[in-house]
Amino acid sequence: MSSVAPAARPRILASRLDRCRPGEPVVVAGWLHRRRTLASVTFLVVRDRSGLIQVVVKDHETLAGLAGVGEETVLEVTGTLTQNPSAPGGFEITDPTVVLLTEPARTPPVELWRPRLQASLPVQLDHAAVTWRHPAQRARWELAAATLHGFRTTLDELGFTEIQTPKLVPTATESGAGVFEVDYFGRPAYLAQSPQFYKQQLVGVFERVYETGPVFRAEPHDTVRHLAEYVSMDAELGFIRDHHDVIDLLGQVLHGMVASVRERAGAAVTRLDVELPRLPDAIPVIHFSDALRLVGAPDDEPDLAPAHERALGEWALEKHGSDVLAVEGYPMTKRPFYTHPQPDDPRWSNSFDLLFRGLELVTGGQRLHRYSDYLGALEARGESPEPYADYLSTFAHGMPPHGGFAIGLERWTARLVQAENVREVTLFPRDLHRLTP
Repeated sequence: MSSVAPAARPRILASRLDRCRPGEPVVVAGWLHRRRTLASVTFLVVRDRSGLIQVVVKDHETLAGLAGVGEETVLEVTGTLTQNPSAPGGFEITDPTVVLLTEPARTPPVELWRPRLQASLPVQLDHAAVTWRHPAQRARWELAAATLHGFRTTLDELGFTEIQTPKLVPTATESGAGVFEVDYFGRPAYLAQSPQFYKQQLVGVFERVYETGPVFRAEPHDTVRHLAEYVSMDAELGFIRDHHDVIDLLGQVLHGMVASVRERAGAAVTRLDVELPRLPDAIPVIHFSDALRLVGAPDDEPDLAPAHERALGEWALEKHGSDVLAVEGYPMTKRPFYTHPQPDDPRWSNSFDLLFRGLELVTGGQRLHRYSDYLGALEARGESPEPYADYLSTFAHGMPPHGGFAIGLERWTARLVQAENVREVTLFPRDLHRLTP
């Protein structure tokens, strides 16, 4: 073993060793995942981004050099590729030369070589940069990454333009949701609760837009489903008839997300034994008033409780064979001022929530698009239009009927893997108590 410069031969990933011929020299590199020492031989298991590689060490000098090298040390190994059906991937490396690419690593806070991560959630979160290295933990984010790819790809193919909007804003976006105030060069500003105002304005430019990015909610929720910062996948499109066009688009996006997870993260699906969502061709829809009756809630209930959402999720699966259900027509009193009312009964809104396996995942709907309607909506709520002047000016200059939705990435991923807590699938969660790491 040595600590000299890496070999000049190209590095081969674990998943591509089957493309090489047994008996030829190969170079692999990664983290020392596990070491097993027997009487006359030591097995090193090296982990790279694609999998595991077994290295057989018999040379006494090499063994002596490995004496103080702990798990998670970064190594490069040059040796002979040898077939071994019992080794990971059916191959191992023999007669190796081992090069340290860094100093010996400290003992990791958890045993990453075990099949399952055996650590409490606080320990996992406190040491997230290391615990995410565990193959099963890493697989969870591979599902999220594939989801993001599917979201983008589907909308790209439908003629949408990806946008990026400010996260420092002059006023609150979502009524009823707390904001984080920051000092912006001596005057107050806020972390954006959503890109809602900007994505609507940009419908007037591009007609169809989407964004993936962080949003911030300063709500003191200490629950397994809430975060103070999360990734929102937003879409907004113009020239719609009503919110049903938005629901149709959402269905296409969900199908695209699932297809991407299947194609790009198939190994993660298998490793985590994930049951992919059952999605019908068209998302089943139920009106809010009918949903209340179905779950036995009072007619004047303003929102669905978590127990109601679970009951509706079970009904959707039994009745429609679907893991998703759109609940339309929420009371206007519970929706933001920019929400379009139901034309035949303005008590209800042309908005919806999508339940995924009995949990709210998506909020969306049709927006107001006439300037006069915005002035009337704000007046009805006793709000001045002045704080929204820049936003409202867009509608004074002509906007088509439009609508959109937002999907919470962490909630989606948590439901995919049946995680008990959304923090289990969040890389570095921010909540009521946690600002580090």
